[in-house]
Parts: sequence; C-alpha cells; structure tokens
Amino acid sequence: MAQCQWQPHFQTRLKEDVSWKCRGPQGVSINKDKGKGIRNWKKGLQMPQCCSSSFPVSSTTARELEVGLINSEGKQRGENEVGCFVNENGWKVRRMIETEQEMRNVAAVQAEAFYEPLLIFNDLFFQFFQAEVLSGLLYRLKNSPPDRYACLVAEASSDTPQVEQNLVGVVDATVNRDTDVLQFLPGATEYIYISGIAVLNNFRRRKVATALLKACDVLARFWRFEYLVLRAYEDDFGARQLYTNAGYIVVSADAPWKTTWIGRRRRVLMVKQVSPESTYIHPKGL
Repeated sequence: MAQCQWQPHFQTRLKEDVSWKCRGPQGVSINKDKGKGIRNWKKGLQMPQCCSSSFPVSSTTARELEVGLINSEGKQRGENEVGCFVNENGWKVRRMIETEQEMRNVAAVQAEAFYEPLLIFNDLFFQFFQAEVLSGLLYRLKNSPPDRYACLVAEASSDTPQVEQNLVGVVDATVNRDTDVLQFLPGATEYIYISGIAVLNNFRRRKVATALLKACDVLARFWRFEYLVLRAYEDDFGARQLYTNAGYIVVSADAPWKTTWIGRRRRVLMVKQVSPESTYIHPKGL
C-alpha cells in the first residue's frame, strides 16, 4: 500500500523539478518494460548534429538550446561548450541535452544496466528503480554548476546507419575533492570522479564504454583537470580490464571492515593521470 502512494508523489515531484530544466516534449511516461523506455522516443524530437557545424534549426536561440549553451534561467553556459567529445568506432559522445525526454532516456539506460531483477513484482520494482535514477539525475543537474558536473551520452554516429539514433551509453563526470582520494593525487586539490557508466545490454562489447571513457579524458582536458578517478568492484574483472586498457591504475581498495566483515563487495580505487602534453584546445565554432 505504501508503494502505491509513493508513485503519484514521485510524479508530482518530477513535474515540479523539471520545470526549471525541461524544454522538450511533455507527457513522456516511464516505460513499464525493462529496457524499452529508451526506444519509446517521440519521432519528432530533433537531436543536435554532433561534430557538425550545421544544425537543422531556424534560429540562433534554438541552436543554443539544443547544444545546451543556455541554462534554465536563460544564461549562457559558456562560450566554449564542446559539441562532440569523441567520434570513433561508430559511436559519438556528447553532453546530455537537458530536456525531459532525454533525461528519461538517460535514466532508462542506467536503470537497465544497474537493476537486479527480482522474482516477484519485477516490473513494478524496475519502475521504482528507474524513477530513483531519474530523481538522482535531476538532483545533480539542479545542484551542480555546468563546469562541475556533466552527463555524457553515447549514440550511433552517421558511420553506423544500421543502428537507430538512440542513446546506447551514459557516464557521469563530477568534480570532487575527497581527501581520502586526494592523498593519491600528487599536487591536486580536485579531480573528476567518473561514475554511473552504463551501456545497454544489446550494445555491450562494441566499444561504447571505451568511447565514453575517452570522452571523459577530453572533458578533463577541457576543464583543465589532471586526474580522473573511478571505483570498480574488486571481483569485476571485465570492468577492471576495461579501465586498465583505458589507462587507469589501482591505487587502493576498501578497508575490510567496510566490506568483507559486513558482507559487501569490495571496491578498488582506480586513477588516471591525463597527459598535460595533449591539452584539449576547443575548436572555434562548436
């Protein structure tokens, strides 16, 4: 009974929250079927032409809104907003567009990746989980300046015509200053923490995650940060190999009293130092 009362409360809260951010189509509902929410776009939604100097819009204001240069108060995000961070292996990575439609699509990707199925009431609990993911995204957007938090999304490039132009991967990048982490980062006072990296099941092992991690490298250079930090489960050898291949190294692990003694999976802390010699220079016109 308590769960039945919770869902309308969330919908009311979402309606209030997105009023300061959303500029896209209204009335989009969370899909009940796991993994299908990402495919239920409205066909008329236009996405920015990433890595292109031409945008199919009729005015400068519309173009700025699409590429995310104007925030909810109508203020400029910054003159040097990056249009596309990575475009390789058939995938391109850009910053999430802050519309209700795309935010729900991002939540759908992360929910599919991180949700653990249940034996009973699975569809219902998946809806709750997806709603919580969306709520967390809204909170981060509302409380983080655009140069302190970015949600990057991966989609098929024009070189992959057989794949629909839907989101297939997501990653969060947040500026942080945890002293427990800074002890492993010589000379740094802050770093970019990578979290929430997720790829739809049908697109795993197709270098989507690699493209997302490379986009984080570009973001770090663009924001002028030297270190990228993430955590991985110690026994998740596939993820650890992915991060190792991307240049991350293990520098520490959770203390036993935080994990083993209380039955939680142990995590390792992995760090990557972004090469200062390859500082990202933003091309004019993006």
